[in-house]
Amino acid sequence: MQLKRQEKFKRNEELEKLLQELNGLLEPVETELLRVYQEPKYPVVLLVGCARSGTTLLMQWLARTGEFAYPTNFLSRFYTAPYIGAKIQQMLADPKYSFRDEFTDFGSQISFESELGKTTGVLAPNEFYYFWRRFFPYGEIQYLDANSLAWVDVGKFLAELAALESVFDKPLAMKGLLINWNIPFVASMLPQVLFIYIKRETVYNAQSLLAARESFFGDFKTWYSLKPPEYPQLVELNPYQQVVGQVHFTNLMIRKGLEQLSTEKWLQVEYEAFCKSPELVYQQIVSKLAYQGQQISPQYHGPCRFASTNQVRLSDEHFNELLEACTAFSA
Repeated sequence: MQLKRQEKFKRNEELEKLLQELNGLLEPVETELLRVYQEPKYPVVLLVGCARSGTTLLMQWLARTGEFAYPTNFLSRFYTAPYIGAKIQQMLADPKYSFRDEFTDFGSQISFESELGKTTGVLAPNEFYYFWRRFFPYGEIQYLDANSLAWVDVGKFLAELAALESVFDKPLAMKGLLINWNIPFVASMLPQVLFIYIKRETVYNAQSLLAARESFFGDFKTWYSLKPPEYPQLVELNPYQQVVGQVHFTNLMIRKGLEQLSTEKWLQVEYEAFCKSPELVYQQIVSKLAYQGQQISPQYHGPCRFASTNQVRLSDEHFNELLEACTAFSA
């Protein structure tokens, strides 16, 4: 799959080697430091949803509030030693540790721009996939059965989150798309958690997945992003049915997982409603966290709205193919 990527989306192999070496050196030290940590003291906020549903925008928006700690592009390079990485980031970026403006370029504001989930900027939010995959051994399908989940190192996972939280002394907010299909298990691990599930109108979510295929691979026939358990059946269909099925089954499983939890532990956000009134969504998050005993500022200072990207970008023929697939799956 790596060979099929468009040039600008290919990994930097030299960087990969350097990061592997660096993390190999730091991991034993990190393990020792984790001995004093057990579990997060604040609720962990996890964003779930289908790829191309608005999760990156939502994560950037949460980061901009200043109320949450989150994995940055800088921190993502310390995927086996995030506590050490967070300490280094704190030294470089926290104004409390500044000295004669040596690192003022770390203070740039987080933008609301991204490309296929990839943000730009040292302190911009990162998907943190390398960290997640350390604990959840996903293969081609992003679902783990009970036998596989039994191998998850729950203690170390919680200690890592607790250590990260301690550096910033704020609730952690992270993308959790990899665990879309194992939400009840992750919820059982965490003493306090808030899942924010963003859901976008299916036809536009599917259209965006088709566009992502074109951008990432140069064609719209190659599967892009996470694969639900239904993937073996979906891959036999045409591309329009594939992307609609991807959205349909992903959302179905997320909702099924969330409904097994108490209502204070999750919040469903419609992408279209979020774009129209982010302040309303913020107040809902404030309420959900307050119910779990966590207070964040009730004052909202972010954008009053975002421009929705729900626009027809395909020819009538191709968009009708998506609409027909939506009708078939909804039935």
